[in-house]
Amino acid sequence: MRGNRRKTTLLLLIFAAGVLCALSLTGELLAETASAADFSRKNLPPCPACPFGTDWMGRDMLARTLAGLSLSLRVGALTAAASGAVALVLGTAAAALGGWADALISWVIDLVMGVPHILLIILISLACGRGFWGVTAGVALTHWTSLARLVRGEVLQLKETPWLRMSRRLGVSRSALLRNHLLPHLLPQFLTGVILQFPHAILHEASVTFLGFGLPPEQPATGIILEESMAYLTTGRWWLALFPGLSLVLLVVLFALIGERLRLLLSPAAAQE
Repeated sequence: MRGNRRKTTLLLLIFAAGVLCALSLTGELLAETASAADFSRKNLPPCPACPFGTDWMGRDMLARTLAGLSLSLRVGALTAAASGAVALVLGTAAAALGGWADALISWVIDLVMGVPHILLIILISLACGRGFWGVTAGVALTHWTSLARLVRGEVLQLKETPWLRMSRRLGVSRSALLRNHLLPHLLPQFLTGVILQFPHAILHEASVTFLGFGLPPEQPATGIILEESMAYLTTGRWWLALFPGLSLVLLVVLFALIGERLRLLLSPAAAQE
């Protein structure tokens, strides 16, 4: 007998949310430990006392990895929320207003998408003074375009449905249509799109920081950890890049799983397949 996939999906989402919350909290608590140097135990390979080993300053790589992932989660949360809000407002406005508003917003979307992501993030980050808020602004202002196009397409389809046309003929106001009809139908696709913004934001934050245009070196960010480890890989200290890089990949995969499971949870037909 087939089980109810909605229940399984809900349990997986709760488990994934718990893992992310625990990761974020643990990284915050280990922020000071991640920067504490102890030259008496520098360059230790993975061992029971230090599962991820230590670096050339004796810093615990497990603490640094968790602190870096926690920082990436904060950047991802802020950028996903900001870019999602921009996408929802502009995508809905383009489809609902039409005419010159649609043409202008579509032109802005094409303009932003025409510039390589990394280059545009670097330019915005430098213009905003780099650091945490510079990277956050850069990622947020470049990751709303795809979701805005999705929202615009969904609204355009909904505008042509018979029940929405009938509501307009009956004199229902635009604000009521938007609040009571359009937004509830957009919610599943929008939430899934916002969740899927997380892995893109995290990877781009790590990439920009790795290139030296993001977070400052004193912060235990994943991009900084990977950039610093490059100089020591040829000396056989493989653990300096392996564990942080693998942890970043697992975090991105976890968010991709959450997005897919959320889509199933919000789609009754797909959940009962």
